[in-house]
Amino acid sequence: MIKKITVLGAGIMGSGIAAICLKNGFEVAIFDPYEEALQKAKERCVKRSSPETVASKLTISSELNIAAKDADYVIEAVPEKLDLKRSIFADLDKITPAHCILATNTSELSVTAIAGATSRPEQVIGMHWFNPPERMELIEIVMAVQTNQKTLAITKELSAAVAKTTVVVKDRQGFVTTRALASLLLEAMRMLEEGVATKEDIDQAVKLGLNHPMGPLELADYVGLDTMLLISESMNHSLGERFLAPQTLRKLVEANHLGRKTGQGFYTYESQR
Repeated sequence: MIKKITVLGAGIMGSGIAAICLKNGFEVAIFDPYEEALQKAKERCVKRSSPETVASKLTISSELNIAAKDADYVIEAVPEKLDLKRSIFADLDKITPAHCILATNTSELSVTAIAGATSRPEQVIGMHWFNPPERMELIEIVMAVQTNQKTLAITKELSAAVAKTTVVVKDRQGFVTTRALASLLLEAMRMLEEGVATKEDIDQAVKLGLNHPMGPLELADYVGLDTMLLISESMNHSLGERFLAPQTLRKLVEANHLGRKTGQGFYTYESQR
């Protein structure tokens, strides 16, 4: 039975996941090496639940061994770097109790490779949440080669307990959602490069013609163009040239025009500058 969940990473995804788990009655610990990030995550949790709940059920720590030592379930939400995730999972393997399940929130990296850094690969699973976690209904559960059925069952139960709908996918590069989304966003960038239409008309066509809430270029800015480039390069390496990054994307990243977070991407965001 899961009582305590430890979330690794106090950024946008990690703090949102922690807030959802806290709101649904779980004890939560958040780990992040940066104190400022921890305090912002705590504020987000207060907004989503109450000061009383946060005071009684939330702990924050910049020490991994303190945050994870008595966890029943760990959800890792650190940057999308395989070596970093493998290093963290190797540490978690030594710190957490033997029954603890280790989940990664990766959107496209190999869960099997991450699991291989531990002595309990059967208890490692992908738990891909979506941004913002408080609003997005889906969790994409990714089965590593080694993941057993008990780990899957517990992850499904946890997902249901936080009011999420799940799909189960094999551990293939990009899974279902990232693979489909990357295809759309990269193709939209190529259409812009080819002069098929303006960025505004490409986004409008997809929103109104395909009933998407955001256009693909708007969404790329929201995700972060640096993140899109990392995804493109990783999937290009595994799946071929159809995921090759367009030059427009590369040049925007080189210019540090990363989308909403920098105030400039395919669009300009004056309020962010």
